[in-house]
Amino acid sequence: MTSTLLRTLTAPSSSLRVSRYSILFARQASTMTPQLKDPSLFKQNVCYVNGEWVAAKSGKTFEVHDPSTGDLVGTAPEFTSQDTESAIRAAADAFPSFRTQTGRQRSKLLRAWYDLMVANSEDIAKLITWENGKPLADAKGEATYAANFFEWFSEEAPRIYGDTINSSVPANRILTYKEPIGVCGLITPWNFPAAMITRKVAPALAAGCTVVCKAPGETPFTALALAELAHRAGIPKGVVNVVTALDNTPEVGETLTTSDTVRKVSFTGSTNVGKLLMKQSSGSLKKLSMELGGNAPLIVFDDADLETAVTGAIASKFRSSGQTCVCANRIYVQSGIYDQFVQRFTEKVKGFKVGNGFDENNTHGPLIHGRAVSKVDQHVRDAEKKGGKVLVGGQKLPDLGDNFFQPTVIRDMTGDMAIASEETFGPVAGLFPFRTEEEVIKLANQTEVGLAGYFFAQNMERVYRVAEALDVGMIGVNTGIISDPASPFGGVKHSGFGREGSKYGIEEYQVVKTFTFGGMGKPLQS
Repeated sequence: MTSTLLRTLTAPSSSLRVSRYSILFARQASTMTPQLKDPSLFKQNVCYVNGEWVAAKSGKTFEVHDPSTGDLVGTAPEFTSQDTESAIRAAADAFPSFRTQTGRQRSKLLRAWYDLMVANSEDIAKLITWENGKPLADAKGEATYAANFFEWFSEEAPRIYGDTINSSVPANRILTYKEPIGVCGLITPWNFPAAMITRKVAPALAAGCTVVCKAPGETPFTALALAELAHRAGIPKGVVNVVTALDNTPEVGETLTTSDTVRKVSFTGSTNVGKLLMKQSSGSLKKLSMELGGNAPLIVFDDADLETAVTGAIASKFRSSGQTCVCANRIYVQSGIYDQFVQRFTEKVKGFKVGNGFDENNTHGPLIHGRAVSKVDQHVRDAEKKGGKVLVGGQKLPDLGDNFFQPTVIRDMTGDMAIASEETFGPVAGLFPFRTEEEVIKLANQTEVGLAGYFFAQNMERVYRVAEALDVGMIGVNTGIISDPASPFGGVKHSGFGREGSKYGIEEYQVVKTFTFGGMGKPLQS
């Protein structure tokens, strides 16, 4: 039966049957609760503060539900400002001793945490799929990617160097010294429950900082599992603190941003929330890094290798069902190859299988919640109303569950459609035709955000010209995947500021102290 189903699913005219058979797979998978090899990694009703597992002082908790099935995953503490202040004090108390550890000592701690993440990667992936919904294969990839930040920054920790600077005063000597900034508040999103935490925690610890990490309310259990592994790795108490909240998230965020003890806040999330946190932080003049919203253009020029462009666009657009800040949101294809690209791209999408992430037959899972589904549906309906033609998908999948939406391709997009100016954050590919390079550069840059951009071309003069012209922080040339621990991650304009990952990532958690020595030009007296 399975081989017959697979043949049917990959047939070009089987879009309706895809949904029905995906429902079959999803229902089978939804009856299974994931079994962890190490059940002690699943922490309910407690957060990690000062090296101990503690409940909220109020005793209140919130529920976390599987976005695929709606079933209860578990309950987590509803921390308040008072609870968060306890975590900040723990981090502050731990900072004086942790900052004096050598880079090599901190390196060994991060390496131990990395080794434990690798050893427990299968369980981490299961937790990600359970609370986030992404297919298990994607979750395994994230678990590996997340661990690699610990490896990368374990290697950076011993290599924090200052400079000697030639003074304009002959008798002076100038040295610079890089110091950890202090206690850091880290606020992370739900779409990458492991990687968004490690990308912030790893450089902070490598620099000698201590942290209070606010885990996302939708996906707290992955963060708490990482905290358990930190404990096992021997991270000193108070150095890493993980707190959770759902309804109290604004209160916890305000506590972190207004605290004079917290010297740095790093946030990944929407532009609007980032602006609010920035405003709240102004009173304490703390250092900030903001990785905010995107509306990534992906451009395919006539001279591109068509198969490479289709494959890259699929990877960029539909990774995690389109729920990433660097997803291609606007796909521009030059008129000479537009129809060919549309045909090949659409055929690829027809082969997708939607359902529960624990079913290995499924390529794509649910969206995170009903609000996300509603926004995606609004964008599709808006495009249809204004002349866009839906080639595949375009509908909710209520038989699968409340949070499922078909992977969708829409051709003949125009600039007055919502997708042209708003981030969809879902599995909808809008394909825009264009004629000239000048025209598409103007279209690509005609947005207030500037996180990532992609283009496919083979003419090297064009490659350099377009790469320099796109007003974004990161560019993928002939590839749809740009994330790498070795690569700086961040945007420009309303997509924020600061860089994560790479050799630049650790600088976000440091301050430069300058030493000026006078009287150094006098000769020695015999």
